Amino acid sequence: MPKHEKPKLFKIRCTEEAKKFGIAAFTLKELIQKGCKLFQLLERKTHCCLYEDGTILTDEYFQRLPDNTELVLLSDGQSWNKLVYELGRVLGTDAHADDLISAARKLQTDEISAKWQKIVCDFLCNMKDNADMENRDDDSDWFEGIDTRFKTKSSYMKYNCEQRIRGYLKEVQGHAQTIKNAKQKREYDKVVASLAEKLKSAHYHGTYFDRTEKERHRLCTTEGWFSCQGAFDQDKCKLLHSINPYCNRENRILFSTWNLDHRIEKKRAIIPTLVEVLHGKKSSDINLDYFYKLLFTQNNLRLVHIVCHKKGVHDLTCNSNLVYKCVKKTRH
Repeated sequence: MPKHEKPKLFKIRCTEEAKKFGIAAFTLKELIQKGCKLFQLLERKTHCCLYEDGTILTDEYFQRLPDNTELVLLSDGQSWNKLVYELGRVLGTDAHADDLISAARKLQTDEISAKWQKIVCDFLCNMKDNADMENRDDDSDWFEGIDTRFKTKSSYMKYNCEQRIRGYLKEVQGHAQTIKNAKQKREYDKVVASLAEKLKSAHYHGTYFDRTEKERHRLCTTEGWFSCQGAFDQDKCKLLHSINPYCNRENRILFSTWNLDHRIEKKRAIIPTLVEVLHGKKSSDINLDYFYKLLFTQNNLRLVHIVCHKKGVHDLTCNSNLVYKCVKKTRH
């Protein structure tokens, strides 16, 4: 029999329950029995731990616990981490968002490691979320430094993407200056002119960054979230980078460091191949649509976080050969 005359009082929960219940017990075995009955758990596969740090209770440790200690019942194979549980509870609802932001701001003033300082700063940046606001009048801070002709976030983001694609066209146009053969240069200029007309008709694919566009035309969710598609030689981003430039000004600026990267390289593979196949041929002999897709569309472009943007040579020999084989239009 236990030495104390009165049962010890505890607050107990299980891993699937946020609500706590009061239980009185003389022994650990009695505590587990009552808890299992309360939460409908199998007693023989259940143990108990401290809510604070996950320490598993023994009969001896149980006797030393003060009244009102918070405990957690664990089924076979389960473990407990208070931090993971609390974060999951907070992130699963907006009810505690303000408290979480306040706590993070307090952390910024404390002496914490540089790593945690960065995590806290990134967290606060993303928690400042005005993504549901679209118009300039509703979120004027987002539009700071942006020409007044842009009245909505989507219209500016569309323009931002158009400018990137226009930049690729200028690189293609500028390469003409390196072509020594006059006839070859004339044919190259004709191809570039056709590419420019095709791009103009497609509005420079500004839809990629416009969250109001249809899903097949954009790279983001309707809320404005973009996900990194991974380096050119990977199937997906292993670090799960994501960003919403629509939510605040800081993210809008940071998004400018993300790249629309060519898997088959523009300068090292596509443009040189275009010049090569024009040797002794006319612009009408070129598979214009194929080059267009490689240079300006999602067929060959992928959106990547700056960390995933590998600037070295893209070792895609098989794809480079594929370019050479497919650009030639069969003539009958």
